[in-house]
Amino acid sequence: MLARQRTVPARGLGKRPGAPKKNYVPEEISFRTKPEIALDLVDRALANGVRVRAWSFDALYGRDGRFLDGLEQRAQTFVGEVPANSHGWVQKPAVLHNGPKSHGGARKKYPRLARRRPSCEIQNLVTYSPAFRDQSWQQYHIKDTDKGPDVWEVKWSVFWRKGKDRLPGRRHCLIVARNVLTGELKYFLANCVPGERGVTLRWLLRVAFGRCSVESCFREGKEELGLDHYQVRGWRCIHRHFFVTQLSHLFCARMRQKYDDPAGGQLDRLTVEQVRSATNTWLGAADLKPAARQGRYEKELKKQHYYQGRNRQSRRSHTKTRVKKLQSLGIDLHSIKSCLPKPRE
Repeated sequence: MLARQRTVPARGLGKRPGAPKKNYVPEEISFRTKPEIALDLVDRALANGVRVRAWSFDALYGRDGRFLDGLEQRAQTFVGEVPANSHGWVQKPAVLHNGPKSHGGARKKYPRLARRRPSCEIQNLVTYSPAFRDQSWQQYHIKDTDKGPDVWEVKWSVFWRKGKDRLPGRRHCLIVARNVLTGELKYFLANCVPGERGVTLRWLLRVAFGRCSVESCFREGKEELGLDHYQVRGWRCIHRHFFVTQLSHLFCARMRQKYDDPAGGQLDRLTVEQVRSATNTWLGAADLKPAARQGRYEKELKKQHYYQGRNRQSRRSHTKTRVKKLQSLGIDLHSIKSCLPKPRE
């Protein structure tokens, strides 16, 4: 999955008159947009033997046609969010490849699009096109969150994206999803269509809405581990800060995975915040006397139990409230389609 990254100016990050040379951005580093950086990361992953069934991204990448073309040129499958003003067709338009000379004697530019089928914004296609208008909304239980089940209504259609030279590319799948409680609309584009090569709509939705784990990773890094809390200006210093933050995040995630007990008694599931707090307590009490160290540990454990109990109660309360709202709309979670992965036996 791809998420937003910081871009770096082409030259002189924090450059000041008389500043040491180590603060300068290396000469071989040039400015690149986020989609260009993302394609470079994809190439590095493929070169290292990483194989991904589908890439997912937000609308910042989905609006860049060159980024989408780059993924297709690399034979990569993607399911990503696109802005509402993206252009395309739900019926493949005719493309003229040859024809007579124009009135002035010069031959027209070919291939070109027949004028009868101009492209439309996807928000207008979803509203006015018979492919969507005559289709009923399908309700899907997308995922379970800390605030209860997340249910969206979905429509989809075959779609041809407006690509290079304003011509239609290969066949895609356009999905429009609407939150049943908030009315929020999302548009997703996939370069694979349900029914082909074992692809299902449920799998496409699971990939499309699976990007929340990436956003959660960045939130934890910024709020808990200080990813964006730095006061350095040097090229090496910033990279060192990012590396240390990522290692800290990896450590907290591994500790959470090791000591988490989802089927445990009265305790709620561990969070990265709780692992970080426990680690800070252990480091702060390492040089204390045994009695003082034990007292610090017991105080931290008591605090952890208190907040775990509150988290569990809060999750139950939010879930109960959301289920009631869904039931008031006539939505039964047991009778609608679900995108949740099947539990392993």
